Amino acid sequence: MRLRYVLMLLAAVSLLLMTGGSGSLAQQGRQQPQPQQPQQRGFFQFFWQQPAPPPVVQPQRQRVAPVVRRRPAAPVIVRDDPLVPKVDVAHHILVIGDSLANLLADGLEDALEDRPDLAVIQKAKPDSGLVRSDFHDWPKVGAELVAGDQKISLGVMMIGLNDRQAIREGDTVHDPLSPRWTELYRERIAAVIQVFTSRRIPLIWVGAPPVQNARLSADFVTFNEQYRLAVERAGGQYVDLWGAFVDAENRYTAMGPDVSGQSMRLRMGDGIHFTAAGARKAAHFVDVLVRRMFEPGAQGSVIALPVSPDTGAPSNPELQPGGIERLIDQMVAGLPVINLPAALQAKPAAGPILPLTGGAATGEQALLVSIPDARGRGEIASQLDRIFGEGMLPEPKPGRIDDHRWPR
Repeated sequence: MRLRYVLMLLAAVSLLLMTGGSGSLAQQGRQQPQPQQPQQRGFFQFFWQQPAPPPVVQPQRQRVAPVVRRRPAAPVIVRDDPLVPKVDVAHHILVIGDSLANLLADGLEDALEDRPDLAVIQKAKPDSGLVRSDFHDWPKVGAELVAGDQKISLGVMMIGLNDRQAIREGDTVHDPLSPRWTELYRERIAAVIQVFTSRRIPLIWVGAPPVQNARLSADFVTFNEQYRLAVERAGGQYVDLWGAFVDAENRYTAMGPDVSGQSMRLRMGDGIHFTAAGARKAAHFVDVLVRRMFEPGAQGSVIALPVSPDTGAPSNPELQPGGIERLIDQMVAGLPVINLPAALQAKPAAGPILPLTGGAATGEQALLVSIPDARGRGEIASQLDRIFGEGMLPEPKPGRIDDHRWPR
């Protein structure tokens, strides 16, 4: 019993020496962590050294920067089309007529997109014409439009698509393109022109283009000739679209070059109306005249022809129908010319008419000397026959360009 007690005592001492004199394990678990102190080494630690544990480093708390909310920047808009400055409308262009005129107005608006000072007023009626005045009376409607609040600076007329029908005069019905029908149709053309000339407004009359129907195209040729004669006689301008919508053989074609030169479809499937490219091409010929009339640097409106307030015809006699021909006849006859501008008085519009072959004109000196040949013709005619008919050149004269002889 005593030996057992001694062994337990020795074991307790040995355990105490191995722990290095530390407190009990229960006390170490209940204690708070203290700053590390140099530990006392036990008996066995002199012989068996262990690396010291690394010091415990408390992580430092980092300060987070406050979140700054910024306003989103304004979006950057990139525009392909240039910004056109806002400009007040200075001139109004009135477009009237049938369905082709309606498409022409759309093309003219696209053509004048870079001219904000010019505004296109589209007042065309698709089913209208000059024949059925009971359906739509264009002289009356045009007068109301011109007399409206908007000041019209230029008129554009395109019609004829629905005019291939009979005209009723009382109880009589006149067939299309008959003599009386043509006279009545001319009067109605003149009535439309009178609406603009009475207010001294320039007028551009656009002719009808060819269509797929050959018979209707043939009638359009007659219509266009009436439009051209009437508007030019009144001092307006006529635009011919025929050559722009035919092929090399002067036949109707639905395809063709557009304003940029690319081959495009210009007419719709009905063979009559324009596509968007065709309307833009038709408007190109009107656009050229409009820009020439309303140049950006010009002041005021375009100058119209002087018109007599009584008849509506141009007041100058040389601008009336047949006036130029009468002036030429008066100059040739040597008669005094009245109301002729100073520029034309200083330089006559035409000089004396002298024949190039045959007898000479009256006067002291002859322009050409003529010697009749056996057939009664002049010498000049005989020389022309020998040169172009027989191929015989005349003898070269010394010093002339056809004289190739070596000088002696």
